[in-house]
Amino acid sequence: MRSNTYTIVFTSIVTIVLGFLLAVAADALKERQELNVANDMKKNILLSLGFKPAADKIWSSEEIHSLFDKNINAIVLDAKGNKTDKDPKKIDTVKDIENLPIYIKKSGNKIGGYAIPIAGKGLWSTLYGYFAVEPDGRTVKGITFYKHGETPGLGAEVDKLWFQKNFIGKKFVDESDQLVGVKVVKGKVLSDDPKAIHKVDGISGATMTGKGLEVFLLDDLLKYEPFFKAIRGNS
Repeated sequence: MRSNTYTIVFTSIVTIVLGFLLAVAADALKERQELNVANDMKKNILLSLGFKPAADKIWSSEEIHSLFDKNINAIVLDAKGNKTDKDPKKIDTVKDIENLPIYIKKSGNKIGGYAIPIAGKGLWSTLYGYFAVEPDGRTVKGITFYKHGETPGLGAEVDKLWFQKNFIGKKFVDESDQLVGVKVVKGKVLSDDPKAIHKVDGISGATMTGKGLEVFLLDDLLKYEPFFKAIRGNS
């Protein structure tokens, strides 16, 4: 019969070896993981700004990077809405509230829209996505989510096309150009509601996720309001 010492030593050696192998594997995959994250973020920025892959096709990594580099100008704004010389790739879009990345869709010499990162609490998790604005600085161009942990079939519907299409064409400012955000209602938006232009249909059984989205979207738009206010003033 082998002693307890042998068992402890053997277990310790196995643990150390496996831990070393896992560390090596994680380090080897780190670069690939970072590339995948960057790729997914670029894809969602493109989708929010109206770019779509051809029917029944999926963008390759090369296509995503090519589309992004040719059509998107990434800059960083300060809290007053002025352009800075900061690198958008080095900005933490969730924690950094003084340096605000914004992604501008270029169409020749014309602006085709703006996309900003959005993030905040739903019911069970933090939702991460992008919110796109038309060149007028008033109208929603699109919205996407690339990461969340909401309940499948309920709050997880935020990343479904039917829900995201609800936002397109809605206004996040009122008639006086004051920021009001976009309200996620419980049920359907009534066609005769005079404020329907500021509201979208909610997700059945996911009222708290919708309310969380409504709140953090307004908070994030508030950060960028100096920039969009200047856009509206010039339009």
